[in-house]
Amino acid sequence: MARDLLINDQIRAKEVRLISEKGDQVGVKPRAEAQRLADAASMDLVLMSPGAKPPVARIMDYGKYKFDLQKKDREARKKQKTVSLKEVRLSPTIEENDFNTKLNNARKFLSKGDKVKVSLRFKGRAITHKEIGKEVLDRVAEATKDVATVITRPKMDGRSMFLMLDPINAKDNKKKK
Repeated sequence: MARDLLINDQIRAKEVRLISEKGDQVGVKPRAEAQRLADAASMDLVLMSPGAKPPVARIMDYGKYKFDLQKKDREARKKQKTVSLKEVRLSPTIEENDFNTKLNNARKFLSKGDKVKVSLRFKGRAITHKEIGKEVLDRVAEATKDVATVITRPKMDGRSMFLMLDPINAKDNKKKK
């Protein structure tokens, strides 16, 4: 729940700007009179905006209002998409078939909507030839450019070099066309 609202006898303001159950402005009323109007309609007096001058109160069914908010929250959680980060590890001296296998794995992750971190680890004296590693990562970026965008260009982090790929989703494709 985003916030707990004050209802009925919890409201301490002397006067409130009252909104009816239909959404019409009733005007500025004393709290006791506003409570009487809410009781007559068999509903609750709910303080919607306590910071306003005078505070804004509404006549409504508070239980139904809370239920609707919970329902909206559940729907929002269903629709939200979690993006996970997958990693594909390469070596600077990778052979063509191994490269294609790793590339297919990266494409599979990207098609599922996951971000991909392509990392390349240098062993021993191979670190003296960073340009070879950069070429391998550039090949990956070039081969996946139809399904992914590069978030971070190849960069060094200790003895490894990595690059981040973000999937191109259907919405982005529509915008480009």
